Amino acid sequence: MEFYASCPEGFESELADELKRLGLSHVRRLKGRATFEGELEEGYRACLWSRLASRVFVVLGRFEAQDADELYDSVYDIAWETIIRPGATIAITARGVTEQLRNTRFSALRAKDALCDRLAETTGRRADVDAADPDVHLLLSLRQRRASISLDLSGDPLFKRLPRAATRAGEGTHVLRPDYAALVLAQVGWTALCECELTADDYENEALPTLIDASCAGGGLLLEAVNILTDRAPGAARERWGFEGWQLHDAALWEQLLAEAREREAAARERQARIVAVDIDPAARKTAERMVKCAGYKRFVDFCAAKPATVLDRAGAVAGAAIVADTTETPLSLMHDAMTLIGELRRAPELASAPVAALTRDGLLARALHAEPVRSIAVMPNNEEAAIEVWPSLDHAAAAFEAATSANTEEQTADAEDEAADTPMSEPAATLDLGDGKPLPVLIPESEQFANRLRKNARLRRKWAKREGVSCYRVYDADLPDYSAAIDLYEGCPQTPGRWLVIAEYAAPKTIDPALAQARMLDILAIAPRILDVPAEHVHAKARMRSRGGSQYGKQGAGKGGSGERANIARRRLPLIEEGGLTFAVNFDDYLDVGIFLDHRVTRNLVREHAKQARRFLNLFAYTGTATCYAADGGVEETVTVDLSNTYLDWAERNMRQNGFVGPQHHFVRDDVLAWIRDQRQTRNRWDLIFVDPPTFSNSSKMGRRTWDVQRDHVELLAGVSRLLAQGGHAIFSCNLRGFRPETRKLARAGVVLEDITAQTIPEDFARNQKVHHCYIVRRLPIEDAMAEVGFSAEEIAERTEELRNPEARKPRTTAPAHAQAGDRGPRGNGKPSPASKSKKKKFYASKPKGK
Repeated sequence: MEFYASCPEGFESELADELKRLGLSHVRRLKGRATFEGELEEGYRACLWSRLASRVFVVLGRFEAQDADELYDSVYDIAWETIIRPGATIAITARGVTEQLRNTRFSALRAKDALCDRLAETTGRRADVDAADPDVHLLLSLRQRRASISLDLSGDPLFKRLPRAATRAGEGTHVLRPDYAALVLAQVGWTALCECELTADDYENEALPTLIDASCAGGGLLLEAVNILTDRAPGAARERWGFEGWQLHDAALWEQLLAEAREREAAARERQARIVAVDIDPAARKTAERMVKCAGYKRFVDFCAAKPATVLDRAGAVAGAAIVADTTETPLSLMHDAMTLIGELRRAPELASAPVAALTRDGLLARALHAEPVRSIAVMPNNEEAAIEVWPSLDHAAAAFEAATSANTEEQTADAEDEAADTPMSEPAATLDLGDGKPLPVLIPESEQFANRLRKNARLRRKWAKREGVSCYRVYDADLPDYSAAIDLYEGCPQTPGRWLVIAEYAAPKTIDPALAQARMLDILAIAPRILDVPAEHVHAKARMRSRGGSQYGKQGAGKGGSGERANIARRRLPLIEEGGLTFAVNFDDYLDVGIFLDHRVTRNLVREHAKQARRFLNLFAYTGTATCYAADGGVEETVTVDLSNTYLDWAERNMRQNGFVGPQHHFVRDDVLAWIRDQRQTRNRWDLIFVDPPTFSNSSKMGRRTWDVQRDHVELLAGVSRLLAQGGHAIFSCNLRGFRPETRKLARAGVVLEDITAQTIPEDFARNQKVHHCYIVRRLPIEDAMAEVGFSAEEIAERTEELRNPEARKPRTTAPAHAQAGDRGPRGNGKPSPASKSKKKKFYASKPKGK
């Protein structure tokens, strides 16, 4: 029989070796598979014991299939009545195309028709189709003019073998798939370590084969390592197989192989080994512990603190060792510590015999180990690019290097030098002296320049902050181009004391090696908390795109907020900070922005000063309502806070309540701001002071089909805002698009003029970046005055005046987009008096009540 085992790309070589170790013959490695030949027992053995295969197929036939008719005839000629068990359901999947068969669904349908017609004619009954859960799954493969059809012996993929209890325990978390875990473990020879015979010296010294999982993530590597140690057949616990619908299935033979597997597992109970597991991320370690416990493997794994000395103490004397790690889900803020831990373990003399294999996305481990990997296998876990990188043991590297330098003959020297070139020696780790007596390992020696600059900045900022009474400020803002990040320091108020860092990486130009940029970022994350005296667990890494000039306040990741975040925001324990005599809640975990924009510190104070001469205040795109708090502190009698997000409105209410601003005079409205403005223009509601701080861009599903772009839409927005101003009132408009250019002429045609106050609103700690935001005073003037102020000619002003008096005589305007036409409306917003305008009444502010 002809069989093949499918696998993800990158697995082919190890899969072929595994099949050979199982005793299978004529093994051949191909792309995405490995083929072999044998009897039924060989197919069963591959299903039962392969840790790397995704599925195992038996080839039923190969034939010509140039067109649909030839495909039908060829499939019909196969004796399906001797292959498919009577009453079994079927499903056929097609892959590949030929010159005439271009649609895989049609090809599968045509093959299904031929199979069913054959069964109907030979047995009198057509096979039932069950695409979701068939008894027999067939795969039709098409290539050029040839085709083959194979039966899937596996049923469900072979990698679906995590213990059920562990699967439930790890729901919603990252757990490495067993076949990827097996591939990582194969790189360090874990199976061979488990099978090795201990010597008398080993027993005397209590030395055991040892596996150290230096970044255990969700526990996937640990579960597979225990399965290998206990010699548990990967397919032993499976209850249903694809071959059960095959007429050639031999139940007695299968039961015999299962009995052999049970005997092997029983014999493996005599094996002894140590598995030590650590993770820099406490949450990941807890997940791994829960997974291991639920799988019933707790006695095999020793979890300990992520400190080299502790790990080495738990490892004890080793009779062969290996180090593995899965860093694909390690938080960026902890990545430097994870890399340092792995590097220190590899350099420990006790683990000189230990090779290292790590599943990683960034290639940074080579910098931490100061040696290039001897091989790198490109893989795609969770359909995301990653690599399994492998380093030999230091003993092996040293032996290769010594052979290269001491060989006697020219030929020996050449061979040894080649091996030494392929087995790079690790170099001493670069360290920095930060003045606290604790050398800090770094990935880039040049990071010392960053450390010096940050130390200088911190000293100057600390003096300035104390003088100005500021407790939250920017310490560093890409002062060195190669270290392109922003570092913000937050100090908690007395109710929640502490210090936090938010380190936001600016996207590196495409000309910069991504691995180098990330190595620098990891050094920043390691150096900054040491210099600024912030606990590592209070360091939060973010990523910003500089090209857009700013950020939306969107989700950063799963964080701690989770699905119930809105319900918890009002009572959830969050750090509290002080600014301008007010207290605000901040959230470092869940969002790109933390709840307050530090660059608006001066702008918020400006709102408070202007609020002293205002009675009614409106905050649009309110975010967490910090400006509303400042306005209330300035003495306004009434506030209205509008945002599209229920979560942020709850947050705004919390901030107001935190500062004592409660009561029916404070309104919170959930609505699309532009739609709400249009509704309010039809009422008599007007405000003395309006603050408008829209995001740069938004495509929220709550907006329907419409998107928001501040450059494109600001004319419509500010024209509408100007119509909500009371007599003598004004608005403060801010945006953080770096290249923002106000359309002053279009605004003037709507009677809106802007006064640029950006320079006076940039705080000193943001002085390096004068484009961090733009800020304007917005006023409404008679259209003639507004047009004259921005430089329109008398003729243009007269033409515009005539347009407003006689809308029917207005010239067609083809250059202005539809969304800008709001600027062409008259004082009432529609170009001509509205009969309904005489009966306008004040109404409730929310056009849509805020959802609870």
